[in-house]
This record gives sequence, structure tokens and C-alpha cells, in this order.
Amino acid sequence: MSVGRQDSLHSRRTLTVDGTAYDYFSLEAAAREGLRDLSRLPFSLKVLLENLLRHEDGRTVTLDDIKAVAAWAEGRDRPSAHEIAFRPARVLMQDFTGVPAIVDLAAMRDAMVALSGDPGKINPLNPVDLVIDHSVMVDAHGTADALSRNIALEFQRNGERYAFLRWGQAAFRNFRAVPPGTGICHQVNMEYLAQVVWTAPDGERLLAYPDTLVGTDSHTTMVNGLAVLGWGVGGIEAEAAMLGQPMSMLIPDVVGFRLTGIRRPGVTATDVVLTVTQMLRAHGVVGKFVEFCGPGLASMSLTDRATIANMAPEYGATCGFFPIDAETIRYLEFTGRDPKRSRLVEAYAKAQGMWRDDASSEPLFSDQLELDLGDVEPSLAGPRRPQDR
Repeated sequence: MSVGRQDSLHSRRTLTVDGTAYDYFSLEAAAREGLRDLSRLPFSLKVLLENLLRHEDGRTVTLDDIKAVAAWAEGRDRPSAHEIAFRPARVLMQDFTGVPAIVDLAAMRDAMVALSGDPGKINPLNPVDLVIDHSVMVDAHGTADALSRNIALEFQRNGERYAFLRWGQAAFRNFRAVPPGTGICHQVNMEYLAQVVWTAPDGERLLAYPDTLVGTDSHTTMVNGLAVLGWGVGGIEAEAAMLGQPMSMLIPDVVGFRLTGIRRPGVTATDVVLTVTQMLRAHGVVGKFVEFCGPGLASMSLTDRATIANMAPEYGATCGFFPIDAETIRYLEFTGRDPKRSRLVEAYAKAQGMWRDDASSEPLFSDQLELDLGDVEPSLAGPRRPQDR
């Protein structure tokens, strides 16, 4: 959390769920203290706005930054020139990019020892999850013991590296390593790591806030299907976020993608995502957020949303965001999350105006495309580029 938090708009409130009190930075309270009506601000920008409210310190985040995001809709037809500092709640790494980060932390501890300091003070300031999934080779296949044989060979080949990561998990606070054979990092992130609403101690209080992240893989964007705002970055940016440094970014354009209708039998999520990708590439969304809206979301499963969000690098957007709704809660329950967490997610989203249902006002966007899911036809990806059907 930021040192010297200011809360100029007096937006800190308390939300009680299942007998537990959570502090949070209320968008509604901030609006009453002088911000504009936020009801039609894109959900993804509400996440950024809360991030600024929570980290306002008068230096990296100012009241002018907060007001600029709140007033985004007024100038939504032209790119913003206002720069803001975004602090993701956590960092996701895979083993190839994660090892150098842990090496750097170990080197900093050595330097601290050389300076006669306490090496235990060197730790990630933001939670870091490293999923070991990029070292997989297939030696055995087509047999009942293929998985166990491949994992055993993987440990033999990467023993020194894995031992180092195991040491890192024991040595550093805020660092977890997910072992080999568990799954790919995006799957593990969706099914286990992501919480949609994150919680952390803040002094003697417990703070609740949107789950956000950056990851060292372009397809980190998959988790936006679960209403977790995140995207891929390089190793240096990820290390900076790990050490608590804010990420500088312009307030993004947000392109709305309105979905209507219901997918026909025989039409798969792949058919939908190829159609969506083709439309968005033709429109041009590089460097922009894409946010999905419309009544078609009600019939779209979380796995279908994740398929679309995962393709953000292919259609060129920073992310393809789906807001929190009943399907989000169903997926959290389906994947075995703590029921108390699911209830917190729903209560928090409704308190913050981040909950979407058929009665919700549709946000205002920089631009908007529309697709009737009933019009999507079965298709194959092009031979060279995924957007060519």
C-alpha cells in the first residue's frame, strides 16, 4: 500500500460480509465528494479509478489524476494525454522470466549483507506467483504413465533451477512457486490464483480491492474473462511492479464490444473468438482496452469469455475485459473457491457499482462494435494469421 495515503475525497468506507469488516475505497462516496456521475464509466476504468483512490499520495497519484479518470467520458472521443500511475495488486511470472527476478532479489540480499544490513528486509513488496510451466518437453506419450515419466524427466533436467526456486519460496515473503505438472500459468491463474476481489491487511484493518495484475506472458490477458484486469509486460516492468513501483500509463481509450443473441448449436467458442478477433483487428484497438457488454453476456460461459480475453494479443488490445456478474460468481464456486470469498466478490462489486446484470446501464465507450452471437458461423483460423477465417 502507498505510504502517506491522502484520501482527499474521504472515500474510505466499511463493508461487512459474513461478519467480517472490510475497508474499501468507495467510488460512490468519492462521486458525492465532487467527482462526476460514475454510473456509466466503463467497468475497467472503474477498476483504475479505485486503484488511484487507494494509492493517492499527492506525489505519484494526485487528486487531478483521480478527477481525470472520473471525467474520462467527457473526452472519450479523443485519446487522453493524461498519464496515471497504476499499481497492480500482484505479479504473475512463469519460470523462464521468474528465475532472473529471484536472482536479482538474491543479489540484493548479498549486497545488503556486504553493507552489514539485514538481508531479510529484501522481499517483493507485491505478491508474486511463479508458475513453473515453460520447461515442459514430451518424451513419453500415449501411455498411462506418460505424465509421471515426463514430470520425472523435467525434474532431472531442471533440478538446479527448481531447487533455487524452492529456496526462493522459503526465503522470501510475498513469493510463491507453483510446482511443475500443475498446469499452464494462465489456467492456474484462472482456476486458483485469481480472487476477483483481493484482500490484504492495512494496519489493523482488512482492506478489500479489485484483483489486478501484470504478468510476464502476453496471454496474461486470459484472466480478464474473470473480471480481473491484467495484461502482459516485460521482465523489467514485472520486477518494478514486484518491488512496488507504479506503472506509468496514459488513461486508455476503451472500445465497447456489445454482444447480443445466443450462439447457435454447433458454433464453438473458437468460432466466436475468430469472429471477434477479425472484427477488432479491422477496427484497430492497439494500445486500447476492449470491454464486452450487452445482453449476450448472459448466455456466455466463463470459459468462453476466457477464450475471447486470451486472444487480446491477437486482436491487438491491451486487454479484453468482462465485468463481474452472476457467471463470475458461478465460476468461483465451480472451481472451489472459499464460499466466503464468492460472497465478498458479489457484495463488493454491488457496493462499488462494478456489478453487471440486465438492469445495469451500459457504459459509455470511445467507440463501439456489435455482434449478434446468432450470426457467428463455424470457421477455421487462417493458415498464417489467427484473424483470417
